[in-house]
Amino acid sequence: MKWKTTVVLLVITAAVFAYMYFVERKAPNAQEAMRQAGNVVNFDREKIDGIVIQNGDEKIDMRRRDAKWRLETPIKDLADNSAIENLLLDLESWQKDATISAKEIEADKNKLSEFGLNKSKLRVKLIGQSAPPEILFGKDAALGGKMYVRFENSKETFLASQSVKKDIEKKPEDFRDKKLTDLIMAQVVRVVLKTPAGEMELQKRGDHWEIMKPLRARGEDQKIGDLVAQVTTARIQQFVADDRGDLHPYGLAEPRGSITLFAQDDKQGQMLQIGSVPEKNKDQIYVRFSPRAFVYTLPKKVEEVLNTKPDDLRDRHLVRIDTKILDRLTIEAPGKGKTVLARKGEDWTVTNKNNAPANSSEVRRLIDTLQNEQVTRFVENVASNLPKYGLDKPQLQLTFSSFASENTAETKAGEQAFATLAFGKVEGNDVYTRITDEPFVIAVRKTLLENIFADPLHWQELSIFKFKPEQIHRLTIVSDKELSLVRGANNQWTWFKGSGEINQPNVQSLLNALASLRAVRWVGSVTPPHAFDKPQLVITFTTSPDDKAVHKLTAGAATPDGMWFAKVDEREGAFIISNPDLNALKLRLVQIPAAPPAASASSSPQAVTSPVAAPTAKP
Repeated sequence: MKWKTTVVLLVITAAVFAYMYFVERKAPNAQEAMRQAGNVVNFDREKIDGIVIQNGDEKIDMRRRDAKWRLETPIKDLADNSAIENLLLDLESWQKDATISAKEIEADKNKLSEFGLNKSKLRVKLIGQSAPPEILFGKDAALGGKMYVRFENSKETFLASQSVKKDIEKKPEDFRDKKLTDLIMAQVVRVVLKTPAGEMELQKRGDHWEIMKPLRARGEDQKIGDLVAQVTTARIQQFVADDRGDLHPYGLAEPRGSITLFAQDDKQGQMLQIGSVPEKNKDQIYVRFSPRAFVYTLPKKVEEVLNTKPDDLRDRHLVRIDTKILDRLTIEAPGKGKTVLARKGEDWTVTNKNNAPANSSEVRRLIDTLQNEQVTRFVENVASNLPKYGLDKPQLQLTFSSFASENTAETKAGEQAFATLAFGKVEGNDVYTRITDEPFVIAVRKTLLENIFADPLHWQELSIFKFKPEQIHRLTIVSDKELSLVRGANNQWTWFKGSGEINQPNVQSLLNALASLRAVRWVGSVTPPHAFDKPQLVITFTTSPDDKAVHKLTAGAATPDGMWFAKVDEREGAFIISNPDLNALKLRLVQIPAAPPAASASSSPQAVTSPVAAPTAKP
């Protein structure tokens, strides 16, 4: 085959593929073509950017701008997008029930007048790319629910349902958007509220709201969100009048108050002014909304914003803690030194105890408690007299810090404090408190102080021993007497000091309790009331065959709540163990000899059966 022939064939093939791609690809398939043939009108809804309805002398003109519909005639206002989209959907699915050809119409000159299509009073015009001609609506047909329609400059007439007629045979206000504003709550970053009591300004920074006027304070996100939602979700009850006339009848010449919402980069804002209550609709209230330049009525509930006071919007949480950046907790109390808790991965350590593991669950509990703690009252907005509240010399301070190991563009290396709580005098059930970077004095529950331990010993981890029972090699128990056991080669225990048959199950239970012993809580330094000088139980054990690693547990006096003080030699301070744990550590290790069988009544007629006292739990 010659090369010229090959080139010609390639060109023809390319042309065929191009035709298939650009022409046939866009052509409707047989099913779609059948559907379109049955439609009164065919158009691309996404390309329609205008609708004009002529109903007698009344004209309604609606245009789409930036994906939103607006009324242009007879009044300029936001249009109801859902009503317009429903109209377009009904037009798309509008089916012909019958067709009367132009030839039939020409044969009877009075047909158009008979159908009400010669001078149609109701018309709709779609505006946009490939929009159909204007649609004329005629009379209702004898067939129920049907009517006559045709296109402008065409005599061909269709019999179709009256559904579209019902969509367009409306008053202009039926197409107006009853949602007050298209602004959504998430877009609002600033609020100015004017009430009879004064002016408030609220500003959103990041994810949280702050009060800027008449005082600077943290705002309650939920309450401010609810305030904003009063406007962004408001539904218009009545369209009353434009705002260019006399506003006195509506109480809007001198409004009782207003709320203005600002989106990002919006310097003018959207102002809602609140007026009086209509005489005939006591459950509504007159308002004026600046972006729509009109007087409306809204549900009377919206006037509740005028009763808002600064304290109503203040964040009643004691402190905001960004746990993502929290790396250090520093607790200071006069005469008790300093405790520094540091984050290590998901856990915490006590840095001033050689980075010993901390009771991480207790640290997390404290953080949760502080985050959820509510202010009982706002005492002073300006902390000008700190001695009055004991805040010039706090009884306890708690500092929250982040920590960077090296310099970055955002932070310097080292510890950076971002909030400090100071606790002053106790009065009644409250303690005066201050966050040092806020100019207020507040009060919180005094019981909160009980959850903030100033002694680093209180923050030690609760695990006393972390062994496996089989790691324990030698065991000595001292109570009213001393017993000592050693693990044999066959993993059985034998006496090193003691006699009698060993109760192997009780030894194993004791080992299980001892190897993984946990404190209920730490109580701080050892003191005489703990009675460790007269212990009721001392357990010494080793965890290697050469007996070099020696561990010692001492149990002292009972606590008021029915538990027991205890200590270990390798840890500083005293802790509490539960009563079940102590009972497990005091199990009897000597097997009780089986009682001889009782003599039968026939062989010993004088025998009297008497109860046997249960043995006490002694080693």
